[in-house]
Amino acid sequence: MIKVKNLYHSYTNDTAYAVEDISFDIGKGEIFGFLGPSGAGKSTTQKILIGLLPLQKGDVSIAGMDIRKPTEEMFNLIGVSFEQPNLYKKLTGLENLEFYRKMFSVPTEDPMKLLKMVGLEQAAKKRAGGYSKGMMQRLVFARSMLNTPKMWFLDEPTSGLDPTTASQIKEIIWQKRKDGATIFLTTHNMHIADELCDRVAFIHDGRIELIDSPRNLKLKYGEKMVQVEHRMGEILKKEYLSIVEEKDRQRLNQLISQGTIETMHSQEATLEEIFIKVTGRGLK
Repeated sequence: MIKVKNLYHSYTNDTAYAVEDISFDIGKGEIFGFLGPSGAGKSTTQKILIGLLPLQKGDVSIAGMDIRKPTEEMFNLIGVSFEQPNLYKKLTGLENLEFYRKMFSVPTEDPMKLLKMVGLEQAAKKRAGGYSKGMMQRLVFARSMLNTPKMWFLDEPTSGLDPTTASQIKEIIWQKRKDGATIFLTTHNMHIADELCDRVAFIHDGRIELIDSPRNLKLKYGEKMVQVEHRMGEILKKEYLSIVEEKDRQRLNQLISQGTIETMHSQEATLEEIFIKVTGRGLK
């Protein structure tokens, strides 16, 4: 659905690139995570893909269409949920959706249905300017689904949301993927990426450092460890043991034979730990 090859972008029209020589493909029905800290090039890349920034150098196509020649058909395929809510604050939540649905030349979703999906049905007739930040975020998310997009761009979709609402948003994303939507997710939240994404790209200082599935990354960069809790009399002890080192393996077998283990969990590296290991910096 998306093909990007040798993409560059400079805001100063010189060699100070915000995005430098990045390439990736995203398949139909895939959730592709674009991960990195603020200023890494995530938003620049997304803005080029959705037509908010001109394509300066490289090749980009969406559903086989060259973005240098945008068409009404292409924009009918795209939905975008921005991190910073861009709403008409004097209009109600319902009026915002009614206004935007008129921009599409394809069938659109019922605005009230979308508001109910994101928990805003009770605030449908309230002016958006009176919404909290989280409510605005949900309204922008609902707006991005108006045209039932085949290509869905989500920028920090759970940012600032409480855990219950964030869980509802994730369920919607999973369902849309099951329905065949291709999803480009930009975030610095590695937990969300780990939960949602089929593959992730680590972008750092405008360059992609690696692309792979979360599972493969954890297998490649994580240490093969287990966390064991076991009883020694009245004391509950915790040990971290390697399943590769012979000494630790013997210790683990000893604990198993003693029958004193209460819990045992495999330990794997988080995506954030892997990002730091690969790029040498954190996500803030």
